[in-house]
Amino acid sequence: MTTPEQTEKRTEKPTTQPGEKLQKILARAGFGSRRSVEPLIEEGSVKVNGRVAKLGDRADAMNDRIQVKDQLIKESRLEKQPTQVILYNKPEGRVCSREDDKGRETIYTQLPRIFNGRWISIGRLDLNTSGLLILTNNGELANRMMHPSYELEREYTVRVFGEVKPETIKLMLKGVELEPGLVAKFTNIHKMQSQDEGQNNWFRVTLKQGRYREVRRLWESQGHPVSRLHRVRYGSFTIPKSLRKGKTEELTWKQVNQLLKSVDMPEEARPDLRHNQGSSVRTTVKQASAINKQLNRKQKTIHDLSDGTFKKRR
Repeated sequence: MTTPEQTEKRTEKPTTQPGEKLQKILARAGFGSRRSVEPLIEEGSVKVNGRVAKLGDRADAMNDRIQVKDQLIKESRLEKQPTQVILYNKPEGRVCSREDDKGRETIYTQLPRIFNGRWISIGRLDLNTSGLLILTNNGELANRMMHPSYELEREYTVRVFGEVKPETIKLMLKGVELEPGLVAKFTNIHKMQSQDEGQNNWFRVTLKQGRYREVRRLWESQGHPVSRLHRVRYGSFTIPKSLRKGKTEELTWKQVNQLLKSVDMPEEARPDLRHNQGSSVRTTVKQASAINKQLNRKQKTIHDLSDGTFKKRR
């Protein structure tokens, strides 16, 4: 039996519940990250169809009237944008946050501008680590690529101090408890040929987690401080040799679709078929899949995402 209290709670809910969470919609419209827009909702600055929204509410971006501080958000800002993915060669000395309270340079000042969206970093590299960073405007894609269930490998070249014994390598492959309940390990360790003099040694290592400073902490736990760390691969992506530090390269439409499929997400339509002569008619996912199959029916091998053949360079 429904109590009056339960009925009252139901009537307080917004009338439009299907759709996306408001945080996701506002983030896509450029009001900040999903977490940073929560205070806007909590303070009552967001309305859906004239009604003050609450945290956890959902809305239909294309059919509902969404206002922020009584200003109506244009439909063009709310519509979903095609997935974009770029590779970025991060130099040392730049942080991966959008703002830095110490005034240090951030990676975002070197990225290309993006229409109706924001770049999301798939994983991070610390201040003194260089190499491959992947960024996208698709939050769901970023979340899936970082999720441990997909077990995407990260590969690094690392310079450590001191002669590394075989038993140390075996231990780091088996697993090291960095703190209570946190065991980390490499999936592969390969010693590289190096012309470095002294007691420095270079290794190529891979692991399937992306915890904070995990590579450095693993080596340091064995008494081998890291003096250089460079990421060369993330999943199927290898940093192109031609990609200079501080520069980006954009993936093609086919490469983006291959990436979406690799994390169980639907393909997107070919760019010139997403709009019909400038009208608002959008190609459906089913149509996109059919078009993609037709274009690729003669191609039997999977497209190699690491072949370095990218169309655009910034």
